Amino acid sequence: MSNRITQSGARLQRTAVSKAIGRLLIGAAAVAAAPILAQAQTVDTSQNTATAAKVDSQSLPAVTVKAAALPGELPRAYAGGQVARGGSIGVLGTANVMDQPFAVTNYTSDFIRDTQARTIGDVVINNASVRTEQSSGGFGDAFQIRGFDVSATDVALNGLYGMVSTARVPVNLLERVEVLQGPGSLMYGMGPSGSVGGAINIVTKQADDVPLTRLTGLYQSKGQFGTEVDVGRRFGSDGQWGVRVNGMYKDGQTGIAHGNQSQGDGSVALDYRGQKLRWSFDAYNASENDDEFRSQIGFGNATALPSAPSAYNNLYPGSKMRLRDTAAMTRAEYDVNQYVTLYGAAGEHYGTSTQSFPSGSVDNAGNFTVYNGYYDQYNRTRTVDVGARFHFNTFGVKHTLVAGLTSLNEEQGYFYAGGSTGVASSIYQPASLPAVGVDRGDAQRNAHLRLFSQQLIDTLSLWDDRLLITGGFRRQTIGSDAYDPTSGERTASYSETAISPLAGIVFKPLMNISVYGNFTSGLTDGGSAPVGSANFGQAFAPYKSNQYEAGVKADWGRVTTSVSIFQITQPNYVKNLVTNVYGPEGNKRVRGLELSAYGEAVHNLRLMASATFYNAKLNDINDGSVPSTHATNVPSYTFNLGADYTLPWVQGLAVNARVIHNGAQYFNGVSQFRVPSWTRYDIGARYSTQILRKNVVFRANIENLFGSRYWLQQGTYLTTAAPRTLFLSAQVDF
Repeated sequence: MSNRITQSGARLQRTAVSKAIGRLLIGAAAVAAAPILAQAQTVDTSQNTATAAKVDSQSLPAVTVKAAALPGELPRAYAGGQVARGGSIGVLGTANVMDQPFAVTNYTSDFIRDTQARTIGDVVINNASVRTEQSSGGFGDAFQIRGFDVSATDVALNGLYGMVSTARVPVNLLERVEVLQGPGSLMYGMGPSGSVGGAINIVTKQADDVPLTRLTGLYQSKGQFGTEVDVGRRFGSDGQWGVRVNGMYKDGQTGIAHGNQSQGDGSVALDYRGQKLRWSFDAYNASENDDEFRSQIGFGNATALPSAPSAYNNLYPGSKMRLRDTAAMTRAEYDVNQYVTLYGAAGEHYGTSTQSFPSGSVDNAGNFTVYNGYYDQYNRTRTVDVGARFHFNTFGVKHTLVAGLTSLNEEQGYFYAGGSTGVASSIYQPASLPAVGVDRGDAQRNAHLRLFSQQLIDTLSLWDDRLLITGGFRRQTIGSDAYDPTSGERTASYSETAISPLAGIVFKPLMNISVYGNFTSGLTDGGSAPVGSANFGQAFAPYKSNQYEAGVKADWGRVTTSVSIFQITQPNYVKNLVTNVYGPEGNKRVRGLELSAYGEAVHNLRLMASATFYNAKLNDINDGSVPSTHATNVPSYTFNLGADYTLPWVQGLAVNARVIHNGAQYFNGVSQFRVPSWTRYDIGARYSTQILRKNVVFRANIENLFGSRYWLQQGTYLTTAAPRTLFLSAQVDF
């Protein structure tokens, strides 16, 4: 069943270096791989966003001496260029990953382009602790981090929640994708859906110091063609002002039978980099029309899971979807003096979707009766984030104190209508959708969410930054009103306040080793009972989730490795199988072990590897089902392995490959069957050259190389994985 998800400062430019000097610097860099010099980070062999530098690096690795990133700049890329040395952690600002008491991964725009990612889900799936729960071509992105659902609505844009689509965000607008594993409500505030498994922050593109005019042609099988335009310039005596414009349009046949998809977006980013003032403004508009999208389906009548059908089939032939999103936001920072920085941000987003809302419940043989319906919705969100950062010393201890507040107001509305006429169908030979049989109406308000919080966080630095201690709290108030979409009357209302604490520590016994630990608490809106439950629409009070985490990170100069253990506990909400009443019942506890490594292992070989092992339990559940201690929709283990290699015997040619594996997982609390494990293999290649003195990059990627058929799970619904898909692109920098 289709399931709605509710839920810089000038920069040093890369200089031209002769081959002789380059070889000398390469030798020096090799000697400098000792841990203490690696930590100093004065030599960076990572890729630059300028394509010219990237082309040169494929014949001779570019070595550039760089200063530390200036205020307002993004952290430099790490060796290999696929991830960054640091990233944002919300109100705590930007820091090196070795100084953060959390597990974080920060993907660069080079990585996004080289993998030809289309949505955020295509990026974050490269971390074994992160999985996407919907297939490409479906309603939108839905994530799972550390065994807990993270809604697309809980993706922050430049640190602000509520500014992105409830479906998906096109990545051609993005410079970075930053993933924080574990509850992030203290660092980013509470998201509209209150996800606790982790936080995803996406960073929009801004004009670089190197002028950019880039045109990219796109192709996706079976027959979708498109183009992207990316233009950036800086102005002023010192390049203080920047303008970046992005646009994309694609149209054509998708990998779904009789499917057609058109997508378009445009964005503008303005920024100012002064000695004391840093300011930015971003606005975007995105739209998408889908004829035949990859829907989800229920398995309430099955006691055994049928094998996955062809991924080219649409389980509901005739389904349609339309998405529209517009947002604008601004952010400013001002250094009053060396001790005080004031910051503020505000944004507004409006999004709508109209879609077919078919339903069906599959039996053991794959048969079901299909019904059609409509589900249209809108949301309008306004958000504000203001505060101050104070830098001072007390008795030799350095402090970074952050005080601020956030506010988010979101209005939601929907129209739902379900048809009463069913048609016999099968997942292997799906029947066309029947007519709904009722008129389509306008979406009307059904909910108003108000989130307000104040935070106070202090990071203490001792022993020349060898010991970092972070402590603080966020006082959060959640107000929620529920309305009858038909009458407009308010049917429920509540306002609750709670404190979310944070305690984190980083200790560096060696300059390249960080031992860290944290305790965080996430706050989640209780939401409301879903369609199909006896108490449909009933609102529930917010609830807390707690995380304990400890780990070790090691920066070996060219490769960073980490190991961490964690435990997250969250109240569990289920629909009682006897009474059909939805509500709180026991709790879900997930323990895990994470292993990861990334960087440039040897010359020209870039690696990204990770594995996560889960122990997920349900406690104190009495929902009328057969008692089970297994948490649903959490695999026993996951792993990823990605490699990208520049071939030394063909100048400009690089190849890549990726393996993604997901272990088996229990489908529901009854545990009558498990969703089988799956493995996906992807390959790709790119060739960088010059044509008519213009830098050109050709890319080719194949996703799901062997056309594996498998199920993906979100909640109590499943969807088929996308089939083998070919992506081609040709990028030209003018």
